[in-house]
Amino acid sequence: MSKIKYGIVGASGKMGKEIIAIMNENGNELVFKYDLDGEWENDSPQILIDFSLPQVFEKSIDYGIKFKSPFIIGTTGLSDEQMNKLKEISKQIPVVQSYNFSVGVQLLLECVQLLNKKLTDWDVEVVETHHRFKKDKPSGTALMIKSVLAQDRPAGKAGINISSLRLGNVVGEHSVSFGGLGETLTITHNAISRRTFAEGVLRAVNFILDKQNGFYTIKDVLSS
Repeated sequence: MSKIKYGIVGASGKMGKEIIAIMNENGNELVFKYDLDGEWENDSPQILIDFSLPQVFEKSIDYGIKFKSPFIIGTTGLSDEQMNKLKEISKQIPVVQSYNFSVGVQLLLECVQLLNKKLTDWDVEVVETHHRFKKDKPSGTALMIKSVLAQDRPAGKAGINISSLRLGNVVGEHSVSFGGLGETLTITHNAISRRTFAEGVLRAVNFILDKQNGFYTIKDVLSS
């Protein structure tokens, strides 16, 4: 595959550094970055990746429009208004959005959906744990899980509680527990390295380069 010139918003963050490492390992070239240190541009990127903060969202969108490049965003904590704007922007450029780019998390969501359909009369709780520096609470992934659970819950079981823990340097752990009167069942995903998310971003990069304008998710990426 030919070298991809890419840009990244949030380049100095934990995920930004991980994405740069894996992109460069695969022979791609960083030509644009924006972070707390300011803007650096060496060329126009063929693709723009955003793992920053909701406060930078407008700036990121402006860059996407400026470069007319496919846009991958994994920023968590986006408001409904920002998500709606992202979908509007996808009419002009192809967009991949997800709160979690891990393959394992997508499989967890599929398992949760299956269990939820079978265990509609059981209680359910979600617990997510992240490092002490994570700003949003609950996590975007926990909200994704809650959305899946809400689809098949009867009215009396619709309330889904999320417990959020911020401990040390935990990369990310999500557990979903179902409980009947005589037994419980828990399914857990534990990210032991941010590289797993960066690998998902790399797959998204290879997916979106030749796509038409539109709004895509990591599920579209993994099913292609």
